[in-house]
Amino acid sequence: MRRVLLITNPAAARTQPQIVGGVVDVLHRGGWAVEVQATGGPGDARLFAAEAVDQDFDAVAVFGGDGTTMQAASALVGTDLVLGLIPGGTGNLLAGNLRVPAAPVRAAETIVAGHVRRIDLGRLECQGTIQYFAVACGAGFDARVMIETPPELKHRWGMGAYVATIFKLLDHLKSATHLITVDGMEYEARAALVIVANCAEVVPPFIKFRHGISPEDGLLDVIVVRVDSLVDTVMAVRDLLRYGTDDPTSAGFVGYARGESIEVRSTPVQPVQIDGDPGGHTPFTVQVVPKAIHVFAP
Repeated sequence: MRRVLLITNPAAARTQPQIVGGVVDVLHRGGWAVEVQATGGPGDARLFAAEAVDQDFDAVAVFGGDGTTMQAASALVGTDLVLGLIPGGTGNLLAGNLRVPAAPVRAAETIVAGHVRRIDLGRLECQGTIQYFAVACGAGFDARVMIETPPELKHRWGMGAYVATIFKLLDHLKSATHLITVDGMEYEARAALVIVANCAEVVPPFIKFRHGISPEDGLLDVIVVRVDSLVDTVMAVRDLLRYGTDDPTSAGFVGYARGESIEVRSTPVQPVQIDGDPGGHTPFTVQVVPKAIHVFAP
C-alpha cells in the first residue's frame, strides 16, 4: 500500500480536526496508508518531510498555507516523493496556480486521482540563508504588506487582511533605485517593488503577473513596478493588466525580463518576501531549479 505523510498546520485558517478527518478518509478510501503529523512551530514541516524521505514514504501532503507547503517542498527537492496540496491557509497561491481545488476534501481527491506534474522552483539566497519558492519572491512594497499584516487578521479576514494593509501603507509608497542583473545583463530601474515570479497568477485565476509565465518552462520572470503615488498605482495596475513591455527600464510603470539567474540590489535596502513570508532584505540572488519537485495536480 502506498504511504503518505499528511502534515497539518493547526494555526492555518481551515485546518479544523473534522476537516482533517475528512481528508484522511478520502485518502484511505483511495488506497493510501496515512500518517498525520501536526506542526508546532517554524521548521517542523521541513523536518517532517525530510523524515518522510528517509522513511520511504511515497508522498507528502500538506494541509496548510503556502509557507508550510514550501517548508515541506524544500525537503523534497531532487527526490521522487510527490507533494500533495491541501489548501488550508490564506492565499494558497501554488494550489490556485495549479488548479488544485480549494475545498480540502476535493483537493485530497486530486491526490487519489494520481496525476503528477514536475514543476520548477526558485532558489533564493539572502543574508547567507537559502530558501525555495514556488510562486514568487519580491522586494519592496509587497514585502512590507506581507510583513505588516498581522497573522490574526489573515486568519479572520483571509485575503482581505492584505487589502487592508495595502490601503494603510499607500501613503508610504515610494520607488527606490534597484540594480537588477538577469543572466549577466544589468539593468538600473526605479521601482516600488521587484517581483521574481515562477507562476503567472497573483490572485488565481483572476489577476496574472503576465501571460506566458509557467512553473514548467525552466525560467523565472522579473516584474518591475514603478509607482510613487496613488495615481501611479492606478496606472501600474492598468499596465499590469495589459501585460507590459519586455524591458525593465521602459518608460512605463511596469517592465519585464526573463532568465535563469537574477540578482537584485537596492538603495536604500528593501524588505524581501518569499511566497508571502518574510525573507530578509536586499540584496538577494535567485536561481531557477528546473523540474525541482513532483506535485499532484489536475
